[in-house]
Amino acid sequence: MEIIIDNNILFSLMSPNSIASKIFENSDIKFIAPNYIKTELEKYKEECQIKSGLSKNEFEERKKYLESKIIFYQVEEYKKFLKKAIKLISDPDDIPYLALALKKNNSIWSNDPHLKKQSQIGVLTTKELIELLEFE
Repeated sequence: MEIIIDNNILFSLMSPNSIASKIFENSDIKFIAPNYIKTELEKYKEECQIKSGLSKNEFEERKKYLESKIIFYQVEEYKKFLKKAIKLISDPDDIPYLALALKKNNSIWSNDPHLKKQSQIGVLTTKELIELLEFE
C-alpha cells in the first residue's frame, strides 16, 4: 500500500510518540508526499518543534530520519494534474497533495475534513487508517 501524507500528518510524525508515528513505524505502507511538504514544515518549524517536545537537535535528527523514509515528488512530476486539483478543492495549500494523489491514483492520509469534500480521491483520517490496518 502507498499513501500520500499531508503536512499536518508530517507535523504529527515529528512527535515520536504520536499515534501517527506508531503507524509510520509499524506498517508496511510506502509514504509519499509532494516536495512542497518540506516548505510547509520549514514554515511551521518552531511550532512543530515546541509541540513535539524535542530539542532543536533532536528535531533536526527526527526530520532527517522521516525524510529518509518518505518518497518525495517534484512538482514537475504531477504538474499535469494541478488544474484538475485546483477545480476540486478550495484550499490552495492542499492542491499539491491532491494533484499528486490524482497522478498516483492513491489516497491521502489527512485529518482535514475539507479534503473529503471532493470525491475524486480517497482521504483517510488517522482513525480510519488505524481501522483499515487493524492497528492497535
